Amino acid sequence: MRTFLFSLAMSIVVLASAQSSSKVNQPNVPMVLTSFDTIKLLAPDTLGGKPLMQAIVHRKSDRTFDSRNLSLKHLSEILWVANGINRANGKRTVPSAMAQYPLQTYAVLANGIYFYNPQKHQLEPVAKGDFRSLAGKQTFVDTAPLNLLFIAKARNANDKFEMAMMDSGYCGQNVYLYCASEGLKCVVRAGAKEAELLKAMNLDTNYKFILAQTVGY
Repeated sequence: MRTFLFSLAMSIVVLASAQSSSKVNQPNVPMVLTSFDTIKLLAPDTLGGKPLMQAIVHRKSDRTFDSRNLSLKHLSEILWVANGINRANGKRTVPSAMAQYPLQTYAVLANGIYFYNPQKHQLEPVAKGDFRSLAGKQTFVDTAPLNLLFIAKARNANDKFEMAMMDSGYCGQNVYLYCASEGLKCVVRAGAKEAELLKAMNLDTNYKFILAQTVGY
């Protein structure tokens, strides 16, 4: 009898663990941001979503967002399509002249600002706290679950950031198409509270805010 009860208990634990694990990969299960630590992102599902032409049909800007957090699946794939690595040689999902990739990608979540490390495909903590209000000048950014920031570092004293500005368009459009494919909302934005934002991120005057993009449900 004891052996039977033990086996039954273990089966329940394994089943519960499997169900918990499966929820991580479900597209509409919001993340629970209980701690400010490195977020290991999931590998992208490259067979998912709508076909490209259908995504283009549905591509649009939205400015009303649900406050619930994105799922880990959606967060992972958004970062990957925005500026992730898609080849063994280290090149990205977006083009860049001479493969310089001048843009750094940051994610502003409800609990802090994270740096996207494309080589490790993970979000690394930068500044703890809710800084969403600094990520834009419209009120919807304050409660949206994700504000992407595309930021560049000057290569020299005369850098006018033309390449970074051009590359930000590729990043933003990739995110637009992904969101259209997955039924998410997004809008690209040219404005943020730049000085306060860079200060919060502990970035000096060699860095420049280029573009932001708000994403959510």
